Amino acid sequence: MNGIDEQSQRTNRGNLISAGILAGALISGAMVMHSSTAHPRTDDAEVTANFIGMAPLVEGPVVELPVHDNDFVKKGTLLYKIDDRPYLYALQSALAAQEQLEGLIENESRQISSQVSHVEVSTAGRQAALANEVRADDEIQVSEAGISEAEAAVKQAQADSEYASGNLHRIEPLLAKGFITTDDVHRARTLADAKTAAVQQADSQLTLAKAKLLAATAQRQQAVAQKAQSEAQVNESEHSVLVLAPLIAQRESRAAAVRLARYNYEQCSVVAPFDARVTNLTISEGQYAKVGQQVFTLIDSRTWWALANFRESQISHITPGESVDVYLMSDSKTKLHGTVESVGYGVTPDPDVVGKLASGLPDVQRTLNWVRLASRYPVRIRIIDPPPSVLRVGQVANVIVR
Repeated sequence: MNGIDEQSQRTNRGNLISAGILAGALISGAMVMHSSTAHPRTDDAEVTANFIGMAPLVEGPVVELPVHDNDFVKKGTLLYKIDDRPYLYALQSALAAQEQLEGLIENESRQISSQVSHVEVSTAGRQAALANEVRADDEIQVSEAGISEAEAAVKQAQADSEYASGNLHRIEPLLAKGFITTDDVHRARTLADAKTAAVQQADSQLTLAKAKLLAATAQRQQAVAQKAQSEAQVNESEHSVLVLAPLIAQRESRAAAVRLARYNYEQCSVVAPFDARVTNLTISEGQYAKVGQQVFTLIDSRTWWALANFRESQISHITPGESVDVYLMSDSKTKLHGTVESVGYGVTPDPDVVGKLASGLPDVQRTLNWVRLASRYPVRIRIIDPPPSVLRVGQVANVIVR
């Protein structure tokens, strides 16, 4: 009887212990699931930083290389120097060409100032010639009117002279017959002589009027010639003023050549753009550096990240700004602090699942995997105040999102 009771007690105790173990396992599993959900973690993470390849912008032999592979350099530190003499000579040549152009512009400006004065003088001369031409036209018209008047006066004087002479010839025979007196004959002769002199005077006036017409015509021809000469001088002076425009148009081209030459000269000495670590140094002093060919890499040591890959079932619990604990595989006891900076929104599709994405129709595989693995998305975590000279690009890390 006692043996049966003891066996029953041991059985009940075993059942209780089994139930306790099972309950503990369930509780532990639940706690682990809650922890992994509330505090996502992954060991699929690497340390990374920004880095740039240093490639020369000008070519030539390297004359100075004060840095070594894996050196830490401060911002502004000389990294390397290429022989700058050819670029210095090119800069001096560009500056000389620019100064030469400015000298030409200055000389042309002086000449143009003189030409402008000539333009003004020539314009005034042209206006004076126009006035002289108008005045000569007026004098020609006056002279032609004077000639017409003188011709009329000549005709009148000739008619008066012919009448006086005829009258004298009529009355002279009457003197012998006693019909007229000697005094009447004398007056008729005097009148005839006066009319003859009047004809001569009218002829002289006509000759003078014709001479005035010839003089006025000559003055007009002279005025026309002066006007043509003045217009030619004005056109020549205005053409000289336009000579400066092509020289001024060359200013920007010469200035651009100077800027380019100075830029190339300045690129011979390359300094660190930020605090960085030199790595993958593949050049030495005396070697010929070519444009665009990288000589080493600079790792930006100002900012470090841990790039962690989380399963797609975890990223819904990760938001930017959350605190993160980072442990390096090289030093798993030291905890680094970080914050979530961004969560990835895309990865390359698995061709075994969605097929190959290409032009035309999608290429979908006719297979089905019974085990479907969750996709992993990169989460960028910025490491806050990391210890100096500890982090390296590519280090393996474990991260826990708090």
